[in-house]
Amino acid sequence: MLTIRKSQDRGYADHGWLKSFHSFSFASYHDPEFMGWGNLRVINEDRIAPGTGFGTHGHRDMEIISYVLSGNLAHKDNMGNVEGIPPGDVQRMSAGNGVQHSEFNHAPDETTHFFQIWIEPNVRGMPASYEQKTVPPLSKRGALSRIAAPEGGVVTLHADAALYAGLFDGEEAATLTIAQGRKAYVHLIRGALQVNGEALVTGDAALLANETTVALTHGQDAEVLVFDLAA
Repeated sequence: MLTIRKSQDRGYADHGWLKSFHSFSFASYHDPEFMGWGNLRVINEDRIAPGTGFGTHGHRDMEIISYVLSGNLAHKDNMGNVEGIPPGDVQRMSAGNGVQHSEFNHAPDETTHFFQIWIEPNVRGMPASYEQKTVPPLSKRGALSRIAAPEGGVVTLHADAALYAGLFDGEEAATLTIAQGRKAYVHLIRGALQVNGEALVTGDAALLANETTVALTHGQDAEVLVFDLAA
C-alpha cells in the first residue's frame, strides 16, 4: 500500500518570524489521521527569519534530527554544545532524560531553512546526548546515503529506524529494501521524483506499508529523505 500526501495538505503555521509546514499533528495543528507513521512522530519544514529563533525550551525521550537546507542554524544546549549547523550537516540530539536547548538564525539577511524530525526512541530515560557530522554531497548523488541509524549511519540513532538522504536527476535511481512488517516514508524536499512509479513534487510525501521496496526513479533536480521505520 502506497499513499501520497500532497504538500498543500500539510498543516501550516505562520508566526511571522517562523513559517512551518507540519507533516504530522504538531502544536495547534491536529489531524487524527496524521499523528505519525510508525515511530516517526514529527517532520516540520521550518523557515526562521533573520535574527530570530526558538528560545530555550525542553525535550524528553525523543530522537531529534535537524537537516539544514540553507542558512545556518545556531544550536546551544545545557550539555555545553554551542554549534552552528550549516547546509550539508546532520545533527542528532537524543533528548533522553531531559535537555534544554535553543535554535537561532543569527544571520542579518538570510532565512534558515531546515527540517526538524522527531523519532520515538527504543530506550527511554537514557542520558541526553548530541552528535553533528557532515554528509558529503557525493555520497547522496544518485544514491541513498544512510545518514542516521542505530548502526552504520553518519550519526547514531537510538531508535528502531534509519534515515537516508539522496539526490536524483535524469537516469539516476536507487532502491531500498524494506523488511516484512516495517513501514517506509518518503519526503521530497525539492524537485520531482517517482516513488514506486507514483509521481511526487516538492513537499509531497509517500507513506508505504506492506511494501518490500522503495524504488526512486525519474528524478528532476530531486532531493529526498527516506525513512525505514518500525511499524
